[in-house]
Amino acid sequence: MFDLFDRWLIRLNRYAVIGILAAMAIMVFANVVLRYVSGNSILWVEEVSRYLMIWLTFLGSGLVMRYGGHIGIDTLQERLPAHAVAIRAFILVGLLAFFGVMVWLGIVYTLRTWSQTTPVMGVPIGAVYLAMPIGFALMIAHLLFMAAPYVRRRAFLADAEFDADAAKM
Repeated sequence: MFDLFDRWLIRLNRYAVIGILAAMAIMVFANVVLRYVSGNSILWVEEVSRYLMIWLTFLGSGLVMRYGGHIGIDTLQERLPAHAVAIRAFILVGLLAFFGVMVWLGIVYTLRTWSQTTPVMGVPIGAVYLAMPIGFALMIAHLLFMAAPYVRRRAFLADAEFDADAAKM
């Protein structure tokens, strides 16, 4: 059951990120073509694509963490291999605490800005800030699923679709 939920979380998170990126690409491309062809552009595309970029960043950060794609400094655990497990456990607890605080702050920001609206679309600014608590809650979920393999042996997910090691120079 735990494994099934983990696979569905990753799959749904990936599809959300892919969908947002595809929507942004289509909107911006269509707007550029329209501007080039007719000299006019769609007013709301810039605003919506900016806010979708924010959502993309927060929703995608948990996946990137799962695959070890965030920048990290591992000098201390390499210098002290006998204490590496304890160091990674400390890092994990620190991340959980930070993510929890950010969920709380994200909720506060969302609630405080819900009555303000965006200039063009008139969407509540809180809907944009909602990406923060949702994204950090997803990061908590991803962190909990990866906790044991990460602490024990510094293991991350790896597959052909997303390989952080292949991206290294």
